[in-house]
Amino acid sequence: MLKKNVGPDIAETLGKIDSTDKMDELFKQSMDDTQLTRLKTIKNQKVQKRIADAIAVCRPATVFVNTGSSEDRQFIRNLALENKEEAPLAMENHTIHYDLAKEQGRIVDRTFYITDPHEEISTLANRMERDQALVDIETHMGGIMENKTMIVGFYMRGPVGAPASNPALEITSSAYVSHSAEILYRNAFHGFDREVEKLGHFFTNIHSEGQNRTEDLPNARVFMDRSYRTTYSFNCTYAGNTLLLKKGNHRFAVDKAVYENRGKELSEHMFITGIKGPQGRVTWCAGAAPSGCGKTTTAMAGDCFVGDDLAQMWIAGDGSVRSINPECGIFGILQDVNWEGDPQLMENLRKPGTEVIWTNVLVDENKKPHWVGNGEAAPEKGFNFQGEWHLGMTDSDGKTVPISHPNARCTLAATALDNYSPESENPDGVETRMITYSGRDSDTMPPVWVAKNDEHGVALGACIVSAATATELGVTGVRRAPWANAAFIPGALGDYMDAQFKFFSNPAIAPDKKPVMAGLNYFLTHEARGGDSKKLLGEKRDVKVWLSWLERYAHREVKRIETPIGHIPLYEDLKLLFMEVIGKEYPRELYVKQFSLHIDNIIKRLDFQIDAYSNETNIPDTLFKVLHAQKKELVLLKEKQGAVVSPETMAAD
Repeated sequence: MLKKNVGPDIAETLGKIDSTDKMDELFKQSMDDTQLTRLKTIKNQKVQKRIADAIAVCRPATVFVNTGSSEDRQFIRNLALENKEEAPLAMENHTIHYDLAKEQGRIVDRTFYITDPHEEISTLANRMERDQALVDIETHMGGIMENKTMIVGFYMRGPVGAPASNPALEITSSAYVSHSAEILYRNAFHGFDREVEKLGHFFTNIHSEGQNRTEDLPNARVFMDRSYRTTYSFNCTYAGNTLLLKKGNHRFAVDKAVYENRGKELSEHMFITGIKGPQGRVTWCAGAAPSGCGKTTTAMAGDCFVGDDLAQMWIAGDGSVRSINPECGIFGILQDVNWEGDPQLMENLRKPGTEVIWTNVLVDENKKPHWVGNGEAAPEKGFNFQGEWHLGMTDSDGKTVPISHPNARCTLAATALDNYSPESENPDGVETRMITYSGRDSDTMPPVWVAKNDEHGVALGACIVSAATATELGVTGVRRAPWANAAFIPGALGDYMDAQFKFFSNPAIAPDKKPVMAGLNYFLTHEARGGDSKKLLGEKRDVKVWLSWLERYAHREVKRIETPIGHIPLYEDLKLLFMEVIGKEYPRELYVKQFSLHIDNIIKRLDFQIDAYSNETNIPDTLFKVLHAQKKELVLLKEKQGAVVSPETMAAD
């Protein structure tokens, strides 16, 4: 069990601000009258104290209090350019930011939970004892902002007024980080006191980019203090390590759901999108996928966009499951984003009118950005994430240097999207009737299948596997990715899983409002189904059909085929939906390839999960019951029908 306020608070210990007089004197020394007046409009003493501690530790030359006004936002943009954290591009309001060449993803090996004796954390995470972390933070953060401007921002992670939103401070010396926060989160300066008072908590994030030198990277750190809900980050540039409102605070939100509101609330690594059905109805879907596995593409395939990365969920008084997006913008991966698969996003990236921060792409001599998979002709030369670049360039290992890094990103406001939904700011959230789980699975599961019940649905989320992506440094191969959230689960995996089972089996969810829980996979390849190509067996845009079938399923308007892994579609329903939704023929031969069960592969996957979870502590027995039952049914099916069973064979049974 997580205990709050245990052990010395590192910011408070190092800050040594032990009286209101000391705090006021520090504020007067650190900011001019305008900034001081702004700060004094924040009346909450705990919030003021947290800011004072950060100032005392980092010792900035000056402090800027960001109110979220248009003037303040422009000041931050200008500062990012002045500090050379960003550079202007040809299109108005487009800028480019480059992370350090060796820091193009989350620094998993240098990211730590600050822990106290006997505190249990996820077996998939790193820990550092509190006394050691205190020394590390004191050594590297003490005076780190000398001669720099500290920017203090006040944000809401979620719509103002939503019960699952979280107030958070973002304290940073990086104008790029502050600029990104202004696009991705809701500046709540004028209502911050009210929200903190109502919700009873806030998160704190303290970051300094240091001197932005490669030689500093061995000493780069991201610390998360769960006990005091405070993150620390230094010597980093990549937003996944510096914009601590994002995955740093997501971890605190996971803790809050698991240890304070178990069975009533969830904090998930999910997109939220609305799918239109017959007569114009909209059915809302939330879907989990590891970073780099298509969350943005899937979210954009929906008709009504709310979010592409994170979701806060709770059970409302009417018995429905409600979801909100903690963010209000997109920090999206660019690789393979093109006019064919992502037309709405491309409208904003290639046409004027939208503010965009680009990261780690190639910029040509005309200051136009380019990236891998954009479907356009690549320039012969330019500047990218590793410096000067030319066509055919190779690295020291003889490998071709791509025009952009696989984790290159674009940051823009969600309101710019044509399918943006105003429901994004509804404090009541959207009623969520579909939940999907997916990863980069090239050879095992079909494109879509529905869990038999909520226990099977939770097991489905627990058993996501995926090929490693470019979002994490030093991670390779195919690996487990429970709920696509494992990297952000601070506590024991068994606790998190128990929270999932309790949430989806909660009798407070009305029977007619229970979400459909489904697997989603559009990474199957021709090679895995008897071909000789590693290309997708289908197209990215097909996901709109899989989501549309789930939408009809949620309203009991389509039939299904019963299988050991769950329910799969009938060919006739999919054939109609392919033509209706994306105007495309869907051959029966392709259906058979995509939805035949390759039983040996699935059993191997189940054994992999059973073995892995057997090595964890306090995993709910329900998981093993579900997995063993599926395996038993698959073995019987194989004995009866063979190792590869077509959907038509299962339908006939």
